[in-house]
Amino acid sequence: MPALGQQALARPVVDGDLQAQMTQAEFKAAGLDKLSAAELATLNRWLQGKVEAATTQAVAAVREEAREEGRQEVIVKNRGFFDFGSSEPVTGVLQGEFRGFGKGRIFTLDNGQVWEQSDATSLGGVRSTSPKVSIKPGMMGVWYMKVEGVNTQAKVRRTK
Repeated sequence: MPALGQQALARPVVDGDLQAQMTQAEFKAAGLDKLSAAELATLNRWLQGKVEAATTQAVAAVREEAREEGRQEVIVKNRGFFDFGSSEPVTGVLQGEFRGFGKGRIFTLDNGQVWEQSDATSLGGVRSTSPKVSIKPGMMGVWYMKVEGVNTQAKVRRTK
């Protein structure tokens, strides 16, 4: 935990005691004016402990939520580079014109991902502007690109 976070948690969460936090009417209405100074001090320490425990629990929950959001962001951002166990395809729209398949061809999607054909599948004589594509994970880190309206699919790897 950063030093600033430790300092923030080390300070009392509620400044002062109950008598300082409440109006005189609230203090009296709660019956706290009947407590001795020692009883009031014990109640203030107990309350401070409860507030600190609740604060610590809330901070831990927020941290865990942020950690999970960060993990999910990494998974989504790096799909195709690494296998995170998801069998969901990467979908998008191919930027520019699709002119078929050929080893080494580069395909850029509307989400900024860049894929390169890694196998020798060839398909010529096809022209399509900005077709939808689906890139599905296969076994052992292999990905296959399917272009809308084309029956052939090619093996690709993500380069960006």
